[in-house]
Amino acid sequence: MTQRAGIATDGPDPSNPAATGHAAAEAEAAEAARGAGSMPIDAGAELDPVHPVPPPAPRRRHGGLSAGEVAERVARGEVNDVPVRSSRSVGEIVRANVLTRFNALIGVLWVIMLIVAPIQDSLFGFVIVANTGIGIIQELRAKKTLDGLAVIGEVRPTVRRDGTAAEVSTSEIVLGDLVELGPGDKVVVDGEIAEAESLEIDESLLTGEADPVLKRPGDPVMSGSFVVAGGGAFTATKVGREAYAAQLAEEASRFTLVHSELRGGISTILKYVTWMMVPTATGLVISQLVVKDTDLKDSVARTVGGIVPMIPEGLVLLTSVAFAIGVIRLGRKQCLVQELPAIEGLARVNVVCLDKTGTLTEGGMDVTEVRPLNGADESAVHAVLGALGASDPRPNASLQAIVDAFPAPADSAARLTAALPFSSARKYSGASFEEDGGETVTWLLGAPDVLLPPGRPEPAGIGRLNEQGLRVLLLARAAGPLDSPEAAEGTEPAALVVLEQRLRPDAADTLRYFDEQGVAAKVLSGDNAVSVGAVAGKLGLPGADHTVDARTLPEDPAAMAAELESHAVFGRVAPRQKRDMVGALQSRGHTVAMTGDGVNDVLALKDADIGVAMGSGSEATRAVAQIVLLNNSFATLPSVVAEGRRVIGNITRVATLFLTKTVYSVLLAILVVCSQVEYPFLPRHLTLLSTLTIGVPAFFLALAPNKERARPHFVRRVMRYAFPAGVIAAAATFCTYLLARSHYSGPGALEAETSAATLTLFLVSMWVLAIIARPYTWWRVGLVAAMGLCFVVVLAVPWLQDFFALRLVGTVLPWAAVGIAAAGAALLEAGWRWVDRRQPA
Repeated sequence: MTQRAGIATDGPDPSNPAATGHAAAEAEAAEAARGAGSMPIDAGAELDPVHPVPPPAPRRRHGGLSAGEVAERVARGEVNDVPVRSSRSVGEIVRANVLTRFNALIGVLWVIMLIVAPIQDSLFGFVIVANTGIGIIQELRAKKTLDGLAVIGEVRPTVRRDGTAAEVSTSEIVLGDLVELGPGDKVVVDGEIAEAESLEIDESLLTGEADPVLKRPGDPVMSGSFVVAGGGAFTATKVGREAYAAQLAEEASRFTLVHSELRGGISTILKYVTWMMVPTATGLVISQLVVKDTDLKDSVARTVGGIVPMIPEGLVLLTSVAFAIGVIRLGRKQCLVQELPAIEGLARVNVVCLDKTGTLTEGGMDVTEVRPLNGADESAVHAVLGALGASDPRPNASLQAIVDAFPAPADSAARLTAALPFSSARKYSGASFEEDGGETVTWLLGAPDVLLPPGRPEPAGIGRLNEQGLRVLLLARAAGPLDSPEAAEGTEPAALVVLEQRLRPDAADTLRYFDEQGVAAKVLSGDNAVSVGAVAGKLGLPGADHTVDARTLPEDPAAMAAELESHAVFGRVAPRQKRDMVGALQSRGHTVAMTGDGVNDVLALKDADIGVAMGSGSEATRAVAQIVLLNNSFATLPSVVAEGRRVIGNITRVATLFLTKTVYSVLLAILVVCSQVEYPFLPRHLTLLSTLTIGVPAFFLALAPNKERARPHFVRRVMRYAFPAGVIAAAATFCTYLLARSHYSGPGALEAETSAATLTLFLVSMWVLAIIARPYTWWRVGLVAAMGLCFVVVLAVPWLQDFFALRLVGTVLPWAAVGIAAAGAALLEAGWRWVDRRQPA
């Protein structure tokens, strides 16, 4: 390589926007010069597009709409008014909490009780109103948090108006706007390409076609696609709901309630409860109103008292509240949950796939060393690097470090004739320059193992640098033209460029947390495998010393999954391969989370069970991810896992309480119908029991800290506990009731019988609560004790005795009720431990 004064473009400096403001004559002259020096694009090089002119100039070829034209279009309603929401609307929240089948049923029963019975038998209605209000308030708080975070993380496209580029909200784009595009940008409306600078667009999320499409001026572009390489601008031709992917985009950005095992399980439970309720309630109504010859109002009250506790009305409420509180807590940590079940989903993840750059390392890099090769002159190498940096108006992190270290020389007569932007699939970038004598020189910058000719030994020292976790790029002179598919063949190495990546200070602790929690971490990077392993080793990742070059992985999903399960660090992973690796892990039954920030992560993020994007990442990654870390802190993930585990563990606990009540209520109704006796309880009795043994404790338990590992099969796990507990509670209560019926007689006998049965049911239910509250802490013990004390107060205070119609008569039956409850508690304890031993881990 001969030494030259320097190589640089003769167009405006892309890093200096002001330099583009030439006079009209200068612009026309520059345009003519560019046209004369252009190189034709090879039509067969679809995956290696080359821009034949200096990139900066075409970016200002169109000035966009004027302010007046924008105002006219706004007045005509030609605005991109698709509502992009991170949460449900206020109306949807109110409807979801109020208009439920159980609220309708309870509302009818409440109206009946207000007509035929004292107000204390209608307390259950006021409790439902309060619960519904709490649910609405908590979801509105979560909505406020989500909407505020969505504004922070909102995609703001760059629109050119009056010749000036500025970021605007997506909803402010009007028909005819000129929208600029760069690597990682998401296409937000349909349009037509106006400017193209080696523009490659991935439309796989819309069409399923994996290969990126090279776009030229005049080509259509669809909303929902994203840029993988190059840049340019397009004119908006369809906005708002007319855009191709408007509905898909709106749904993808919306706060959703799908794909949740908790919600699906609760829906299944409620379906079965409804089926059980209908025949049981019908039999109870007939038994109490037709067969028994008793007071009509008292029969109606006892009938309603038998129906209401069958409904687990607070279970859905507490699930919504638990999720909403989780959203609010994570929002305080700058974590945007774009889909509510993502909190639950991440807690169930057992494999997390990490992209190195931007996740384990910070986005920026520094050039630490340049090593000339084959006798190349160092100053000439610096000049070439400066020219390469100036050739790309949207440099990636590696090229930006070179731009910072080697500004473009200003005194070179060499002219840029073609530019090739970096892409993850190609793993190199390049540019061609025409020098003084008319000779065209092509330079490539990329991965050494990609640019070196086959069989040629790599330059000395690369292996050692990779082992230190440094990124190494090779500057090489190409033998052929830049637009050739074989541009990387026959290159002549000129220099090694050594880059140092900045490790995230919190990455090591986060990886350690996942290891302790039994979550396998897999690093999937496009960088050299040895270098990636060195970075992972510095962070303490288990298995970092056995790295795998992904180019050697088998294509068979089963064989690939075996390799993935036995190794932790993979280098030279292509974007499409990341998606295949996620699918291979899922085929083995793993629940997979994928983190990333670049366009090469989009496909894997979309296919993973949970996608986590960095707030500073590309628009495309943020659009497809369920969780966005707005503070770019990898250390936030343990908080998300902890919230998910809290929700899953606590809802499992409280669901057991609610369904135990449903089971014993249904069984008591069946026993009453079969025995042809009065139903033992009025609504006021069961309202008191539900409040003290379920309602108040469940609210505290649902929001308490919980670090239990998430386990599958929610419905099966809950019913294994709730069904035997409900059977024991119903049997013990009915035994006490029958014993009391044979013991008491005369006026007030029914009240005494009810009081004895209530005492047994309360004590058995309290034991269920005591088991659910384990492991004990001071506040859990205090909670159980407080509920017991409240019941004692009701039995001891005369006006409360009258209000709840509870009066223990004599000593024989009350103590008999206590003895029966103690026997039931012993059975509960034995049965609970037996189920625990048989419960799968």
